[in-house]
Amino acid sequence: MPKSSPRTYSKHSQAAVALLGELIRAARIERKIPAQELADRIGISRGLLQRIEKGDMKCEIGAAFEAADILGVALFDADERTLDNYARQARARLALLPKAARRPARKIDDEF
Repeated sequence: MPKSSPRTYSKHSQAAVALLGELIRAARIERKIPAQELADRIGISRGLLQRIEKGDMKCEIGAAFEAADILGVALFDADERTLDNYARQARARLALLPKAARRPARKIDDEF
């Protein structure tokens, strides 16, 4: 199997993931929850939790969000009700857009 090419991430994305990891680690330490206990509650390995806390870009986003939720780390600077409103607005917006994004077909010049 060929080795996959390395993925590049924007500095903004890297900073956001690093910040989330730091917030999760700080909240875990403040609440005096051992890493293994939190990992067990989430259903992941302790190593994956450590990678999340270090800001590894290749970690599963669901696991990171679950860790944040369990620890009470606010995501998107919004409560659950506000997130539901944002999701409803996004669904309404998507309903108005085409089902798929397609490039316009290239006109073929078949005049010989």
